[in-house]
This record gives sequence, structure tokens and C-alpha cells, in this order.
Amino acid sequence: MKVKICGIKSQEAAKFAVEHGADAIGFVFAKSKRQIPVMDAKEIINELPASVWKVGVFVNEDAETIVQTAKTAGLTHIQLHGEEQMEAYENIDLPIIRSVSVSPGEELTRVKKLKANFVLLDSPPEKFHGGNGMSFNWNLAEGIGAFQQNVILAGGLNGDNVQAAISKIQPFMVDVSSGVETDGQKDLSKIKDFINKAKGIEEE
Repeated sequence: MKVKICGIKSQEAAKFAVEHGADAIGFVFAKSKRQIPVMDAKEIINELPASVWKVGVFVNEDAETIVQTAKTAGLTHIQLHGEEQMEAYENIDLPIIRSVSVSPGEELTRVKKLKANFVLLDSPPEKFHGGNGMSFNWNLAEGIGAFQQNVILAGGLNGDNVQAAISKIQPFMVDVSSGVETDGQKDLSKIKDFINKAKGIEEE
């Protein structure tokens, strides 16, 4: 099981997450309580291993700005987390993660048709797109990862529920932000616990 720790803002949290098995680190460039300046992200990324995904999270940003940000910061993947039309981003020469809000009545068959390298299933947006700490009804996407190998699961995950979520959805990767925080800051013990729980699912 792959793990992405998102909303990283400090060198300490990024290094700790990677040392304990994180496969991807997410940096939020959209308006958010976890928004990070491009040069701050660059400093953190410069210290990360080449094998780790460096994911930039954008909401309704134009492709040109995304490309420039990716080059400056050293991103390896782009996450589109708004209402973007994929056609406008076809010239971005990096793998694209497309978020999909899952809610009752959602037709998940459209997930198969998305022209994206990876599909991130998340709860519907509230004040911000993503990172709200709310999970969606996993029954709505039960077993989707068994026949679609590019599914990333997000939305309200934490160390207490991640194993149940993995069993239900069978994703390629799980993505957490608020679920590894205490008082709005990344909590190293929660990061370690989450990664251990997520990766331990295969040992049972």
C-alpha cells in the first residue's frame, strides 16, 4: 500500500514521513490553511529522495502557472483538485492526479473515462477543496480499486479508520492530511501511526 502525506509545510515533517515509509509528499499551492509558498516547497523538495513523489495540489489554476510552479519547486506530480476541464491541462508533461468528489448519487463510472494518470476519491468540498477531515460513504466506491489500478483514496482518513477504508475501497494509495494533525499542525506520532497502519494491512 502506497501512502501520501499531504499539506506538508515543514522540512521536519517531510523528512520524518519519508523516513517512516511515505511514498508521496503533497504540497498545497491553492488557497488553504496549508498553503505553502513555492520557494518553501522547493527547499523541502530538494532534501527528499528522488523516489518519493512530490505532488503539487492546485485548485482551478491555469496550466501555465502550474507548469512554472512545478519547474521551480521540483514537482513530480500534479493534483487538480477543483472543477478543471482536463483538456486544458493536456500539455503538462507530468503525471496528473484528478480529484473526484464522491457523494450519494455520484456516478463513479465516469472515473474510468477521466484522462488522468491517477484518480483521487475525496469527500465533497466545504470551505476548501480537500483537507476538510470528512470521509465520504465508502460503500459508494466499494471495491473500485480492484478493477481500476490508479485509484487514490482520501477524505477523513486517520490511523483509526485507514485499514477499514483500504479493505473497502482497495485503492492503489491512501492520502491523508488533517488525519495526521493535532491543533492544525502535522503530528509526527500520528504520521508514523498512519503509515504503519496503512502498510500493515497487507501483513494481516
